[in-house]
Amino acid sequence: MLIVKDVLVSDEIVEEQFICNLKACKGACCWEGDWGAPLETAELHILEQIYEHVAPYLSEEGKAVIKEDGLFTYYKEPKEYGTPLLKNGACAYMTYDEIGIAKCGIEQAYLAGVTDFKKPISCHLYPIRVTENKKTGFESLNYDEWEICSAACQLGKKEQVPVYRFVKEALVRKYGEAFYEELDMIAKYVLREEEE
Repeated sequence: MLIVKDVLVSDEIVEEQFICNLKACKGACCWEGDWGAPLETAELHILEQIYEHVAPYLSEEGKAVIKEDGLFTYYKEPKEYGTPLLKNGACAYMTYDEIGIAKCGIEQAYLAGVTDFKKPISCHLYPIRVTENKKTGFESLNYDEWEICSAACQLGKKEQVPVYRFVKEALVRKYGEAFYEELDMIAKYVLREEEE
């Protein structure tokens, strides 16, 4: 375990390799799993503010679920808010492109320039998951190894891209440039030590 600016970072984030391979998985993380994408408290309010701009980029089924269940759902087992799900388990904000790859409707609105919110940080950081210990105030970053991402692991190994580098933009978005630079410096030292 590494400590970067009071954030605990699991060794796997530095040691494992990962690059999303959407051609292989088709974006399965958007429709697999038991709960919707985790949402931070601030993101609940952001969704309320931007939904009218995002709605045109969603499927009719997704809009119907959001109308019925709300913009977010509280999940009892993980004890957190997340995106609502369709009956088949897919995220209500998920859409498909012309070749059948899952896309985030929120991100599509962002790419179209109608909102400045890219997507939930939990999605942007994936395969890193953030766990917060409310008693201590500490956050920990853990690598979420999932079978559906095996092609991403293979591609990451082929290209030699550690998990933390793959999610650089998201780490900078959440923790700032100085956090990423410190993590990168520590990671290079750790990886060099392992090679010796």
